[in-house]
Amino acid sequence: MCGIVGYIGDRDATLVILNGLKRLEYRGYDSAGLAILENSHIEIRRDAGKLSRLSLLVDEMPVHGKLGIGHTRWATHGEPSARNAHPHMGMTGDVVLVHNGIVENFLELKEELTAEGVVFNSDTDSEVIVHLIERHYSQENNLVEATRLALSFIRGAHSVVVISSREPDKIVAARIGNAGGVVIGAGQNENFIASDIPAILEYTRKMVFLESRQIAVVSSTDIKILSLEGEVIQPHIHTINWDAASAEKGEYRHFMQKEIHEQVRSTTDTLAGRVDFKTGHIRLPELNLTEEKAKNIQKIIIIACGTAFHAGMVGKTLIERIARLPVEVDIASEFRYRDPILDEKTVVLAISQSGETADTLAAMEEARSKGATLWSIVNVVGSQAMRLANGYIAMQSGPEIGVASTKAYTAPLIDLYMLAVLLGDLRGSLKPPDQRKLIGDLRLIPDLVGQCLERESQIEDIAGVLLNTSHCLYLGRGVNMPTAYEGALKLKEISYIHAEGYPAGEMKHGPIALIDRFMPVIAIALRDPWYEKMLSQVEQAKARGGIVIALATDGDERLPEIADHVIWLPYTPWLLSPVTAVIPLQLLAYHIAARRGLDVDQPRNLAKSVTVE
Repeated sequence: MCGIVGYIGDRDATLVILNGLKRLEYRGYDSAGLAILENSHIEIRRDAGKLSRLSLLVDEMPVHGKLGIGHTRWATHGEPSARNAHPHMGMTGDVVLVHNGIVENFLELKEELTAEGVVFNSDTDSEVIVHLIERHYSQENNLVEATRLALSFIRGAHSVVVISSREPDKIVAARIGNAGGVVIGAGQNENFIASDIPAILEYTRKMVFLESRQIAVVSSTDIKILSLEGEVIQPHIHTINWDAASAEKGEYRHFMQKEIHEQVRSTTDTLAGRVDFKTGHIRLPELNLTEEKAKNIQKIIIIACGTAFHAGMVGKTLIERIARLPVEVDIASEFRYRDPILDEKTVVLAISQSGETADTLAAMEEARSKGATLWSIVNVVGSQAMRLANGYIAMQSGPEIGVASTKAYTAPLIDLYMLAVLLGDLRGSLKPPDQRKLIGDLRLIPDLVGQCLERESQIEDIAGVLLNTSHCLYLGRGVNMPTAYEGALKLKEISYIHAEGYPAGEMKHGPIALIDRFMPVIAIALRDPWYEKMLSQVEQAKARGGIVIALATDGDERLPEIADHVIWLPYTPWLLSPVTAVIPLQLLAYHIAARRGLDVDQPRNLAKSVTVE
């Protein structure tokens, strides 16, 4: 699995594919390759390691053509190596394939094909698919039909893109389940295929998104969509409003740094068109939510993974506090295995930056099968999580390239706040003066985010204090308990420092045993309903010899007396404080990792879009 790019048209396919794969590097990968139709036969170049090694190989052994496919791979079957890198070719040399997903019945299919005389040239599960296609191609003499039949034999979730030297006028792509997206870009006398929008955005903004169990037949002048059963489907073309420059680093050293600084804009954009400050109302039309539907809801379950799960934890406090509606928060990968109790009065709200996270999509399918209403908060318009849902909220953050999510964390915090206010309004649980105050507070957020970013230099200084630490404990309470979790996740993701987020009230139930001068404690002690309790926690950490770095509200005179270091934040209404509180923690993790000389945008072993379980 990871990144896929395909091209058919009059350009040099090699350049288009290499450029597209470069724009997908943020997903993480361990090998890369491409296949180009050159003079009626297919040439493959592939190697382990970074894309630069593939580019060097192409320079040494040039290949050019008007049709081709490429892939960056995260190993699931077989070690990272040139042998196991995609694309994979069949025995005749006529058919080549790239693939995202896991073939669950790989071993039995490989045994069957081996018995038929097929010789395997890799250790991957993906190679069985190309041999299955070749088997049916010899019978059908039709690449589309051969692909369709081959896919009927494999189990699991898959994205597949195939070309053949015998049919040089087309690329065949297919999607089964939730193994990542397949996006088709519509151009003028050229068309593109990718696993994610940024790969092809510089060429076209017109995109078709494949649904599960659909096949696309793409020529330079046409895009045809079929079901796996062969039924013709009219493609729906989406217009993507991102610009290609949004996917470039510009003046910043890393994409992550750029995206942290884009949070003034992303918070503004996620408010745009949704908040009527004059009337004091929220508009989220894509949710398809009426007063009757809102009053019929008895419970909301938020499902998400990683950073999105932490946003969901904040959302629980917001919705329960503002809308007075019970909320559960579930890790998506565990949700369906506990046989959740759902009905038509339950809303299951999925949060996903990519909209293609396999565990989250599987949890959504489980909720649908039990009759729940599905909502989603996503950053990628047209993604599967958006399409599966009965209603959605788009984050409006623009593309996020860095693997460690930043602006796609703060945007859903605001989305969840707006959702809470809307639900409170429709359900009649909010008094008009309270509602006007809550909405008025939203006006402050972009400026408060900007003030936090202006204080980056103080964060750089504190990064020097933590540069050589091996462990770190993050403590928070109430609405900022998830902020502690998220701060710890950012540090471990990109700096490889062991960090743990913990509810501050639980410190004495275990973690306090770890606190000494080698275990720095980062305490989120803002002026909120838990302020006095957090002061007590800081005192307890200091009494054990811990070094305390405290997040404090401007003007606080007590915290500097007991903390070793203070990170100052502008006063933020407490229900919105997770938006501002997380920004110094993002910057802290970033500067520690950057000063350690680490690959900030592509941390080891991580991928932006987790498309297999």
